Amino acid sequence: MRKSSANVPWAIGNSDDVTTATISTSVPSRLDRLPWSRWHWTVVIGLGTVWILDGLEVTVVGNIAGRLSEHGSGLPITGAQVTGVAAALYVGGACVGALFFGRLTDRFGRKRLFMVTLAVYLGATALTALSYSSWWFFVFRFITGFGIGGEYAAINSAVDELIPARYRGRVDLIINGSFWLGAIAGSLLSIFLLDTRFFAKDVGWRLTFGLGVLLGFVILLVRRHVPESPRWLFIHGRAEEAEVLVDAIERRIEEERDAPLEPATGTITIRQRKSTGFRDIARTVFTDYRRRAVLGLALFIGQAFLYNAITFGFGEILTKFFGVNTSRTGYFFAVIAVGNFLGPLFLGKLFDTVGRRIMISSTFLLSGALLFVTAWLFGSGVLSAVTLTACWCVVLFFASAGASSAYLTVSEVFPTETRAMAIAFFYAVGTAAGGISGPLLFAELTSTGVVSDTVLAFQIGATLMCLAGVVAAFLAVPAEGRSLEDIATPLSVHTEPLPTTALVDWPGRSPEVPGRSAAE
Repeated sequence: MRKSSANVPWAIGNSDDVTTATISTSVPSRLDRLPWSRWHWTVVIGLGTVWILDGLEVTVVGNIAGRLSEHGSGLPITGAQVTGVAAALYVGGACVGALFFGRLTDRFGRKRLFMVTLAVYLGATALTALSYSSWWFFVFRFITGFGIGGEYAAINSAVDELIPARYRGRVDLIINGSFWLGAIAGSLLSIFLLDTRFFAKDVGWRLTFGLGVLLGFVILLVRRHVPESPRWLFIHGRAEEAEVLVDAIERRIEEERDAPLEPATGTITIRQRKSTGFRDIARTVFTDYRRRAVLGLALFIGQAFLYNAITFGFGEILTKFFGVNTSRTGYFFAVIAVGNFLGPLFLGKLFDTVGRRIMISSTFLLSGALLFVTAWLFGSGVLSAVTLTACWCVVLFFASAGASSAYLTVSEVFPTETRAMAIAFFYAVGTAAGGISGPLLFAELTSTGVVSDTVLAFQIGATLMCLAGVVAAFLAVPAEGRSLEDIATPLSVHTEPLPTTALVDWPGRSPEVPGRSAAE
């Protein structure tokens, strides 16, 4: 690392953005050339496993909806309120939390915030288990979502900045797909905990939330060992700390492999900054990268409507249309959860090899087309609870990979200084459009007991998935195997006249448009 002579403060936009120095660093290239190691597994387990908690939360609520509405549950609430109002409040809290914590994540760092957001989740989930009135349940479902939304912003930004470029696609997809491991756990737990032979009606559903708290606490202990993102550190005036951290990671991997690492090539010269103002973020996302903004919105709205609607309402469909007992809906949900997890697991590598554009567009389009077929079969009355579940399993095998790629896309196609806030914005807007209206509309349609109403809900979800696939076919960014700094040039890159080798040494950079890569 070396410092230039331009060591004076520099302002962009407002006083919060004052920088401290101009520095050159090879930290990004050093991180991207690392081989996979036990250290990377620590990152995946410490950060990625939080989606298991989210899956557990959402699935438990969907499966206990019927139980909560029964007399003797200890909570005066209807099934429609659980799958409609409570679900919408959970998602609404996630949207607000993503925006709130997303801003703080870009300003104060990834590590501080992914500890805080998990603590918020743990506290709110514990209090949800103690609900004895509907308003209490609603309030703490909102706060639980508030913590989970913050997790999406803090975790996705940290994971993508720590994982080597050639593994980023598959790792990100599998991490986001691990939501369904939680869904499987939630489904199987609900089978046991909702069985009145073992637990009273007002006890079993509370224990499901308690187990979520226990799992979250274990993750919190592991997460303490995950470091701050070196990419965030060197931009925010802590370059020496970033260098020391990467040195330690390299030594650990060399000891594990008992061989020296290959030298890293490529440096980046930046002006450090304390933070990035909203004006800079808005200009970057909606002016410099407006095509990518359209892409992000399309992907998030499509997958959010489909998943939030179906996840919260699948148990209700089984009980209302097929007479499945509420204590047995968990078996069916576990099956589609397996299909959801296997999608990112088996297709994830193709996002790094075949490419982002082909895989994102094809998974959205194929899942949408299959959902139209499922809607037609359901409307024709030829499906049973088992065959409907099988259809959903196939649809969601592809849809899950597509949905996970939405999070991958918005976390890698915008500059480092805006990454967490960009994730938060697209998650919040997309989820608010599809994740709040989806559960409310779906609960209203399925509660009528009219087959055609539920078919309509399926068709709306399928249409939005197909439209998102078409947008991806034209606008998806070929980010496979490329450094984050290559995909989207950091806003802090030094743009004053300097020798070319001192400015930035990676392919694809567009010197004509500061803060924007040639790929745009």
